[in-house]
Amino acid sequence: MPELPEVETVRQGLARWVTGRRFAVVDVRHPRAIRRHLPGAAHFAAVLAGRQVVDVRRRGKYLWLPLDSGDAVIGHLGMSGQLLMQPAGTPDETHLRIRFTFDDGGPELRFVDQRTFGGLSYSEGGADLPTEIAHIARDPMDPEFSDTAFVAAIRRRRTEVKRALLDQTLISGVGNIYADEALWRARLHGLRPTAALTGPAVIRLLGHVRDVLGAAIKAGGTSFDALYVDVNGESGYFDRSLDVYGREGLPCHRCGAPIRREPFMNRSSFSCPRCQPRPRLPRP
Repeated sequence: MPELPEVETVRQGLARWVTGRRFAVVDVRHPRAIRRHLPGAAHFAAVLAGRQVVDVRRRGKYLWLPLDSGDAVIGHLGMSGQLLMQPAGTPDETHLRIRFTFDDGGPELRFVDQRTFGGLSYSEGGADLPTEIAHIARDPMDPEFSDTAFVAAIRRRRTEVKRALLDQTLISGVGNIYADEALWRARLHGLRPTAALTGPAVIRLLGHVRDVLGAAIKAGGTSFDALYVDVNGESGYFDRSLDVYGREGLPCHRCGAPIRREPFMNRSSFSCPRCQPRPRLPRP
């Protein structure tokens, strides 16, 4: 699942290519790609025709395109969604789901999605912030993110620190990869109870989260297969800089101990057994 750096890389590319341009024709090739737009494909195409894109914004792992009408197009990439810019006349991709052409005749915006877990939808009056995603917390790269409020919120929760980092109502955009990377930098095991963290420890962890996310954005995100690419079809290369994620059995870059993999919420967690010792669980 693309996380904040991958989605932010796509947002930056879209902002360069589509801001200020006006939709001419919207061609929905697969209804599942707009399954959250209940009025259907014909309505989706009709309400967007002639509308101008005024910006490209992001909240966590969601993108939205504010329109000159005050409405917006919301996008989520899911597991395999791609938003690509292609010259007009380029052959259709095998898994092309939606094509947006513009009235200037320039490059088209195409939504391509092999597994169709992602999708686009129309948000009436959603230009500033679509109500559909208003429940999602700000991400730590947002200038309006409150460190103080996050410290108080995370310490009130009776949960584990990695689960808290993945809770999109507490902090958005952080997924499995970057949570593991930040926890390694902070020398914290993901099972550490949040209530046991001091305020300064949470602030240090936030700093590591920001550092990891910032470095990944500069690298264009992390690509483990061909399904995540930016708007130009290029892969990110932050996977070359990963310290723990996906490195089971390889030496820790800090102490040399073999990286361990543990099951976590139907996924895997990666950590260093020496730098990140498991917390002692209270006796029953």
